[in-house]
Amino acid sequence: MSSLMRWDPFRDGLSLRNAMDRLFEDSFVTPRLGWIAPVGAIGLALDMYETKDEVTIKAALPGIKPEQAEVTITGNTLTIRGESQEEKESTAENYLCKERHFGSFARTVTLPAGLKADKAEATFEDGVLTLKIPKTEEAKPKTIKVKAK
Repeated sequence: MSSLMRWDPFRDGLSLRNAMDRLFEDSFVTPRLGWIAPVGAIGLALDMYETKDEVTIKAALPGIKPEQAEVTITGNTLTIRGESQEEKESTAENYLCKERHFGSFARTVTLPAGLKADKAEATFEDGVLTLKIPKTEEAKPKTIKVKAK
């Protein structure tokens, strides 16, 4: 037994639009091939969190030396960039799998307002870049005591 479906002239148009949106998003918004990242990831992995006194950013830079990384803050925009060099390749070895990426990388993020960029400190340990940026006094939370009448 077959079932009948009512014809909807817009159904096919919506599925075409969804397919085009997905194509655009996969190609431009979230590119699939990033540096030091699996397929589908956004590239340079980082964590950003805040305490009452500062904002901390941690970026994973495996295989990078501290002098190969560059950190710049312009206004409220943080940019981490650098370049990883490929080791000298041996022709005597037959690779079964080669997935490590080499070359330039960059990641730009927007920072919250009210930070002292000139007082920022960057440290590098075990392939993790840690950047600590203190908050201005105006940006720090204030506690106001409530008085009962």
